[in-house]
Amino acid sequence: MQRIRLRYTKRGRLRFTSHRDFQRAFERALRRAEVPMAYSAGFTPHPKVSYANAAPTGTGSEAEYLEIALTEARDPEKLRILLDESLPAGLDVVDAVEARTSGLADRLTASVWELRLDGVAPEDAERAVAAFKVAGTVEVQRTTKNGVRTFDARSAVADLEARADLETHSEPADRPTDQPCAILRLVVRHVTPAVRPDDVLSGLRAVADLAPPVPAAVTRLAQGLFDEETGTVTDPLAPDREAAEAHTAAAAATAPA
Repeated sequence: MQRIRLRYTKRGRLRFTSHRDFQRAFERALRRAEVPMAYSAGFTPHPKVSYANAAPTGTGSEAEYLEIALTEARDPEKLRILLDESLPAGLDVVDAVEARTSGLADRLTASVWELRLDGVAPEDAERAVAAFKVAGTVEVQRTTKNGVRTFDARSAVADLEARADLETHSEPADRPTDQPCAILRLVVRHVTPAVRPDDVLSGLRAVADLAPPVPAAVTRLAQGLFDEETGTVTDPLAPDREAAEAHTAAAAATAPA
């Protein structure tokens, strides 16, 4: 059985698709591309697809991950192209590697987010960010199925900075851009309870009364293992690529002349 790990995106209006919507679209793409999927056992077999830490509905993403199990070996890049062609534009498969290491989900320990705040002056965003960063704790509330929950949104934030909207990875806004606009870059650790970008926005409102006049446009730029020394988020597929290169090199070295 071969396992393939994929990175895919949620762009444009397809950021509003739910995780369940994506699951249905992806399973249709598997059938269209005639991927030799492995299936679970039992009365209701389903394709062996493992999803990892999906972004919330309404947020864009450049770094969503999943793993599929195949009954026949396939070239990862050719498989990526087939699946990408079988998905709607905006749900794009942009990377594929053969799984040669364990624990993909364990390597998704942090995310880098970009938050576009239309109608917010950059200097106001900078003041709010400074107040948030010096705070020891920033308590926010979130409504859950078990009622309202209060938790600290500050401790999970590894980095937060504000800048003017000079160049952004976000999709173009669906509204005029002649108003002031600030961009926040947020690095947040994956903790329990999970701290989401909207929780950080609630924290900014709590400590500095920062309240964007329109909902923020949120995009996940990366997710992976958080490097405490450098403060960066590393590529979670890199260990699989390195293992594949080592395997190829070893096979070449042992091949007969």
